[in-house]
Amino acid sequence: MQTIKNYINGELIEPIGKTYIDNYNPSIGKVYSLIPDSDERDVELATQAALQAFPKWSITPKGERSAILLKIADLITKNLERLAVAESVDNGKPVSLAKLIDIPRAASNFHFYATGILHYAAESYAMEDTAINYTLRNPVGVAGCISPWNLPLYLFTWKIAPALASGNCVVAKPSEITPMTAYLLSELCIEAGLPKGVLNIVHGYGHKVGAAISAHPKIPLISFTGGTKTGAEIARVAAPMFKKLSLELGGKNPNIIFADCDYENMMKTTLHSSFSNQGQICLCGSRIFVEKSIYEKFKTDFVDRVNKMKVGNPADPDSRLGAVVSKPHMEKVLSYIELAKQEGGTILCGGNQVKVEGEFADGYYIAPTVIEGLTYNCRTNMEEIFGPVVTIMPFETEEEVMMYANSTQYGLASILWTENLTRAHRIANNLHTGIVWINCWLLRDLRTPFGGVKNSGVGREGGFEAFDFFTEPKNVCIKLK
Repeated sequence: MQTIKNYINGELIEPIGKTYIDNYNPSIGKVYSLIPDSDERDVELATQAALQAFPKWSITPKGERSAILLKIADLITKNLERLAVAESVDNGKPVSLAKLIDIPRAASNFHFYATGILHYAAESYAMEDTAINYTLRNPVGVAGCISPWNLPLYLFTWKIAPALASGNCVVAKPSEITPMTAYLLSELCIEAGLPKGVLNIVHGYGHKVGAAISAHPKIPLISFTGGTKTGAEIARVAAPMFKKLSLELGGKNPNIIFADCDYENMMKTTLHSSFSNQGQICLCGSRIFVEKSIYEKFKTDFVDRVNKMKVGNPADPDSRLGAVVSKPHMEKVLSYIELAKQEGGTILCGGNQVKVEGEFADGYYIAPTVIEGLTYNCRTNMEEIFGPVVTIMPFETEEEVMMYANSTQYGLASILWTENLTRAHRIANNLHTGIVWINCWLLRDLRTPFGGVKNSGVGREGGFEAFDFFTEPKNVCIKLK
């Protein structure tokens, strides 16, 4: 059985307490590796390594930092198959999805920020013939980066790549539920020649490692992606310490479908936006609102296609859905399906655990589920389920569907299907979300800002927004006369 190690000061080491956590393969429901059960002592060791490395790394020429990060990007690409299989085993997602999305995007994150830092410029302002002001952007110091389990390597690199490119050193915590690819990344960082202490990866529970990172007085910056409740706790601890915070939290995203949409393109994409990664993406469109004139047609066609989606062995290229990430998460999702029934919902398809034959019989599989007949403001439609569950309901007017769409505490993303250009612009302006996809979903340009409003988070990631977050601006004023 493989034993994962922490990556501190350029070396793979045991946790100080020498205790470990069982790591489950969700597709078979069995332990397959051990994770360090680290605590505040390991975080302190990592922080001291980062503090020692920071002075040199922060003044390393951008071109040299870029070259090292590009080596890491290349190594991720060269290890695509190995990393994709590891991601699937650790997370339960289909190998095909990890090969198509997760691992290529992780490489792209490093490549984008490695090259982007070479073009990151600051402002200057001339005060006629009196003075010139210019802005310096300096790295903050040690960045604390805490990432989730749904897109493990993808979102882990989304944080650490801009932090490192900007000249910061990092103490990072991957999810204890899906730590394997972060561990494999530490091996690649050693191979790429990343200087000791620049990146440190501490594995373990959130209430031990994550809490210690959030509270550490020498870590002035926290980037977190995860649940809204955890984000609120991090803010409670870090805000009084005046730390910089970027919190990318939950979502309950509307998918609004008008009758004038490109129907076939909408249908194909809606299947993807509903159930990709078993619905375990914070950007999935879990509330589907369909204009009344096409509602019955949509319902019939959508349910028919959902029923044909294969759930099973993540290594099978025909599997559209693999296992959800853990047994507790499976139980949570199933409990929401029961809640939907209690709230008057009708299960049109799915609604049950799936038993896969053979070695996968104990895996955590749920059939893709479609529910109708619920009110727009019931708990099922208000709370984040984060699984292969969507609700559908009709609407008659634009005003009505806008009220439905904006009714939740969340405001991360939204999807809109219409060929009416004026309507598209109008609705996009009035949706209370940080991202609006029109006639598409998950089409991402890494240059654009990413993040939500309301309880979906604070701050923005992506593009130069990330560089702004991982640096501090300093105004320099030079008097000319």
